[in-house]
Amino acid sequence: MTWQQIASFAVIGSVVGLLIWDRLRYDVVAVLALLATVLMGLVPAKQAFEGFADDIVIIIASALVVSAGIARSGIVDVVVRPFAARATTPGRQILGLGGTVAVLSAVMKNIGALAIFMPVAAQLSRRHGTRVSSVLMPMSFASLLGGLMTLVGTSPNLVVSRVRQDLGGEPFGMFDYLPVGLGLTVAGMAFLTVGWRLLPKDRQGTRSAEDSFSVEDYVSELRFAAGSAFAGRTVADLEQLAEGDARVIGLVREQYRRLVPDADWTLHAGDVMLIEGDAPAIQRLVIGGGLEPADAREGDGGQLAIAEAVIQKGSPLIGASAATARLADRFGLAVVAVSRGGYRLRRRLRRVALREGDLLLLRGAEEGLSDRLTAAGLFPLAERRLQIGKRRPIWVPATILVATVVALAAQVVPVAIAFLCAATAMIVTGVLKPEEAYDAVEWPILVLIGALIPVSGTLESTGGTAIIAAGLSSVAAHLPPFAVVAMIIAAAMAVTPFLNNAATVLVMAPIGATMAEQLGMRPDAFLMAVAVGAGSDFLTPIGHQCNTLVMAPGGYRFGDYARLGIPLSLMILALGTALIMYFWPL
Repeated sequence: MTWQQIASFAVIGSVVGLLIWDRLRYDVVAVLALLATVLMGLVPAKQAFEGFADDIVIIIASALVVSAGIARSGIVDVVVRPFAARATTPGRQILGLGGTVAVLSAVMKNIGALAIFMPVAAQLSRRHGTRVSSVLMPMSFASLLGGLMTLVGTSPNLVVSRVRQDLGGEPFGMFDYLPVGLGLTVAGMAFLTVGWRLLPKDRQGTRSAEDSFSVEDYVSELRFAAGSAFAGRTVADLEQLAEGDARVIGLVREQYRRLVPDADWTLHAGDVMLIEGDAPAIQRLVIGGGLEPADAREGDGGQLAIAEAVIQKGSPLIGASAATARLADRFGLAVVAVSRGGYRLRRRLRRVALREGDLLLLRGAEEGLSDRLTAAGLFPLAERRLQIGKRRPIWVPATILVATVVALAAQVVPVAIAFLCAATAMIVTGVLKPEEAYDAVEWPILVLIGALIPVSGTLESTGGTAIIAAGLSSVAAHLPPFAVVAMIIAAAMAVTPFLNNAATVLVMAPIGATMAEQLGMRPDAFLMAVAVGAGSDFLTPIGHQCNTLVMAPGGYRFGDYARLGIPLSLMILALGTALIMYFWPL
């Protein structure tokens, strides 16, 4: 081997070692690798930043923005509502939530699809008394399976498509992955609905700020906004909208009459209701029932932020009520709900004397919200992505998503342009604010990909891929074709837990293509095998962000992933090989 080949192998080996060591962030490791290859002359200085101009960077960033727009739109509530009452067991929850996540992962970033439904999984587990740890890992795996179905479902598919184009052929189309990916997804979901029993039964996830307080103690004071469609309907109708997670415990009519309403009471415009429930239920009532905080000012509107905060020692609010503290005048805040552990609030919220340690849900203009909370002596626990006020109709982001998928399927525009248009449309139509779009982008991932594209390219430019391919080819020469495809899938599966899946493809795809050339076979099956292997990271929590995302909420340990992941990986290896051989003959 030449010294350039040795240096290239050394740099990539160091990247894998540093990622396993996990003392430096993966984006920092990628930048160090890029600098090393430039200083050693493996990558010309003028080409060092070409990876950041790659279409993949734009596609991934735009897909994350589109995912955020879908998450904020309320589509999730529409999707979940039909099966929420019947999802009483982990198997049913995995089938409903995991299946939905898998389908969404085919058309949006899989981590975005998973993040949307994680709170729903926690809510269903709480409602039906099941363990959320039985559901979250299968949901993560379902998101990875769903990403195998389309070009934009996961980063490896996009990278493999680019490699195919670089080889002088056409890139893979939007649904070229579907025959293999759909079969794997259906089989994988069937396994996960029963395989969750392999997970330990004693895992307890971290408690969110919301779960740290009794959900039943949340009391919100809401009134019908002008023109509410629920005026003239009954209390039971309103509670049905909350799907059993909230109930009306009091009603104020004509300002002074305080009543405990029966379920068949008719509601009138201007009624103020005391509603007990959790934050997602409050959001459903506000949006679906045309409600607003009782002390909202005339002219309030637009997209406002909801913050959850605890009253700290020394706060000027202690001893005062929401009315006497003049929260709206002094701090621009309105009390949406109050929680006081172990105590059920029955008085009107504006008359409740606030205490140190009370948990408040507060509404206010998003700009400068943190500063105003601090001035009020409040410690913000977590900003909630709820909307109390005007919001774009669900059909706006849904139309954007459908139009994007149709444009990609019809190959009207390139993938990068289609997703950039979709992300821009989310902002222009008001689904997302510009700052929310920027917050949705995972910049470290973009740095990782942009930096590693030229680094991984050194394997090919120095002839390193030819050496690896020759070694694999010498083994493959004695194997039947199906075993060669299986070997590629297994190799990609083995590498991707320790090297980001997109980076795995950048390394493995050229090797697979070179190997196919040396064996006199068409490269498509080998490239598809690389995509399947790199996208099937079921063994560790570090190889894919979806697995990392559920680790703390599910209370999982490193070894838990292999308990469910090994049998799933073996199934993917066997079935994936058969499907690739059938749909992409050598």
